[in-house]
Amino acid sequence: MRRLLNTLYVTSPDTYLSLDGENIVVRKDGQEAIRVPFLNIEGVVAFGYTGASPAFMGACAKKGVALSFLTANGRFLARVTGGQQGNVRLRKEQYRISDDPRRSAELAKYMLMGKFYNTRWVLERATRDHALRVDSDKLKTVALSLKQAGDTLPDCDTLEEIRGVEGAAAARYFGVFDDLILQQKDAFAFSGRSRRPPLDNVNALLSFVYMLLTYEMAAALESVGLDPYVGFLHRDRPGRQSLALDMIEALRPVMADRFVLTLINKRVVKAAGFLAQPSGGVAMDDATRKAVLSAWQERKRETIMHPYLDEKIPWGLVPYAQSLLLARYIRGDLDAYPVFLWK
Repeated sequence: MRRLLNTLYVTSPDTYLSLDGENIVVRKDGQEAIRVPFLNIEGVVAFGYTGASPAFMGACAKKGVALSFLTANGRFLARVTGGQQGNVRLRKEQYRISDDPRRSAELAKYMLMGKFYNTRWVLERATRDHALRVDSDKLKTVALSLKQAGDTLPDCDTLEEIRGVEGAAAARYFGVFDDLILQQKDAFAFSGRSRRPPLDNVNALLSFVYMLLTYEMAAALESVGLDPYVGFLHRDRPGRQSLALDMIEALRPVMADRFVLTLINKRVVKAAGFLAQPSGGVAMDDATRKAVLSAWQERKRETIMHPYLDEKIPWGLVPYAQSLLLARYIRGDLDAYPVFLWK
């Protein structure tokens, strides 16, 4: 298993990324603001309109450090990577599976079984840990429906059927997500999932953290030689990292949703840190975004017993572990893809 390194998040739009020997140098107003050794970094994410020198971008590509540019609100703009890694035969087999609706459906079932299982246990954990503060019967009813949704997946023959089951299950889960918010209820009320743009504070957090998780997964997939843009459940769309979106389906409940709930319930974020946008959406201010990124880095260092590998690894290496297992399945080394199951 590889070593967990750090991701450098640059949130100020008036900074410039440059190279000095073996160091990343972040400059602001022409002055050096921070200097970080490349040795400790596995990715750089720049928010806003941060510039970067050609020498710095070339060093990132050469060293395998993923460099991504996003808007201030987290919308993907561009990504700098080096040469593709891994065996070309692995990627060719990935493309064959993606082009075969039946094989794609089989992989999609694994991923959604993991999603339903993990979503169910998010609800079950809430009834156990906060029995006096939540409607346990309500949450257990939805948890049971998620188990039933997982039980129906083996009988689905097409991707359309699978998506139908997933859509209904997601609606039931997000229908009780507000019940899991135990603090700051007025500022963080949740009535349903909204995207592009997120229409409330909770959706702004969910969208931002999903973006972070997608970035982590895309980088992990590339590191094992897979193409993050060619998926199975999510079909091809220009600019969309479809396989990364497939892979985070099972991880979103435990790595993203629970993290967002922790941010709210532990008051890491406050209502004042969210701003209404002219588009009608809601976005975080710079201080809140930095607080979320700092907490995300801390969460990634926490350890988890991996259910298939049967060893303790940091949460931040879970996307890499799952990418490695998917690559082994596609190569034919495993009979089935071992989806991540949390409890």
